[in-house]
Amino acid sequence: MTILVTGAAGFIGANFVLDWLALSQETVINLDKLTYAGNLETLSSLQGDARHIFVQGDIGDAELVSRLLAEHQPRAVLNFAAESHVDRSIHGPGDFIETNIVGTFRLLESVRGYWSALPEQEKSAFRFLHVSTDEVYGSLSKDDPAFAETNRYEPNSPYSASKAASDHLVRAWHHTYGLPVLTTNCSNNYGPYHFPEKLIPLMIVNALAGKPLPVYGDGMQIRDWLYVKDHCSAIRRVLEAGRLGETYNVGGWNEKPNIEIVNTVCKLLDELRPKADGSSYATQITYVTDRPGHDRRYAIDARKLEAELGWKPAETFESGIRKTVEWYLANPQWVSNVQSGAYRDWVSKQYA
Repeated sequence: MTILVTGAAGFIGANFVLDWLALSQETVINLDKLTYAGNLETLSSLQGDARHIFVQGDIGDAELVSRLLAEHQPRAVLNFAAESHVDRSIHGPGDFIETNIVGTFRLLESVRGYWSALPEQEKSAFRFLHVSTDEVYGSLSKDDPAFAETNRYEPNSPYSASKAASDHLVRAWHHTYGLPVLTTNCSNNYGPYHFPEKLIPLMIVNALAGKPLPVYGDGMQIRDWLYVKDHCSAIRRVLEAGRLGETYNVGGWNEKPNIEIVNTVCKLLDELRPKADGSSYATQITYVTDRPGHDRRYAIDARKLEAELGWKPAETFESGIRKTVEWYLANPQWVSNVQSGAYRDWVSKQYA
């Protein structure tokens, strides 16, 4: 048996593939464009593993995707492929429109063609699982209830607008063509192999380098934090038993303001890698001008996923953030290679 995973050299996709192959004998076809955030060094432990087949390519390349589907006959396609950084979407929205909207459309069409031609039993068992974000719902005030699957979409950034559009396309392909789809909308992920432009890894890397720890505005923007391996387990569960056409919100039940996250990281580093002069890493915190349209609060209500499929996160924020900081301290070479671009040289040597 085989699954096709798109965007599987990125942060969440790569963690998913690593966990999948640790738990299953099924082959994974890994399709990734290898943009700046795609890093095959994350998957170096799979080198030589016949169950992992990497293909560099774009989900918008209909000819390539159709060929992979015909050749490998996957029982499921999981779409992690996306441009995913809000700041980058503000400064350069075009890539987000092209990948997240046009790319998803072309992927859906390729998958629809493949699925339509399957024998009836395989057609019935096939699944297309689309991985999305809580940012499609917009922003919450302090006292608003957390986002449920029934919330109206109100995206506020080019990134979230492009993801909202992709969600709508997936829904439409189910209702119009019958494509057996599932959608997950997750809260903020954190954990191993996270590209160091995101809040938690950026704070760890900058702290260790003696650089400022930039905090937007007053630092009181609230996010729900989800350990990436919990997210992966939720996706496996939705793929296994989710109801067709349904959306499942995946959250960690960990609402925290950004400044609390930064202070927690500093305290863990003070404990695990104390400075020679005895000062706290918190002295490096620097408040910077807030970014345009910065959503004040996100929070995920994951009760549907728990009630229907019995999923709950295994990690508390306290256990997950400790594991994350410990991983970054233990893997400085991975961080260094990502920052220097050396992993691109590694890719050319490993997959020549």
